[in-house]
Amino acid sequence: MKDNDWKQRLNIVYSTNPNMQFETEEEEEQETLPPEKQKLKIMLDKKNRKGKEVTLITDFIGTDDDLKDLAKKLKTKCGVGGSARNGEILLQGDFRQKVKELLTADGYKVKII
Repeated sequence: MKDNDWKQRLNIVYSTNPNMQFETEEEEEQETLPPEKQKLKIMLDKKNRKGKEVTLITDFIGTDDDLKDLAKKLKTKCGVGGSARNGEILLQGDFRQKVKELLTADGYKVKII
């Protein structure tokens, strides 16, 4: 009965066509590029953070799971907290140089902005 879930069809207009099939749009998750093809940018950010510094790694192309795995590895190596969402990794504190060395060792193309 998964095809007949009324919550999925809330914004659908009624149809009198007996051959009408309800189609759901499933988002395709973006495939993760290998590290050699990734071009990551590292920057120091203080905006809207009450003056606290964070290291921001942007332009990651891939699945959320791979992004979270990379973020966990970086947070562990740097010994800090942070988060990962929407293709960005946020690390608390200024770790631009250390992150660059870690990512370069893993084969990523990295640029500090």
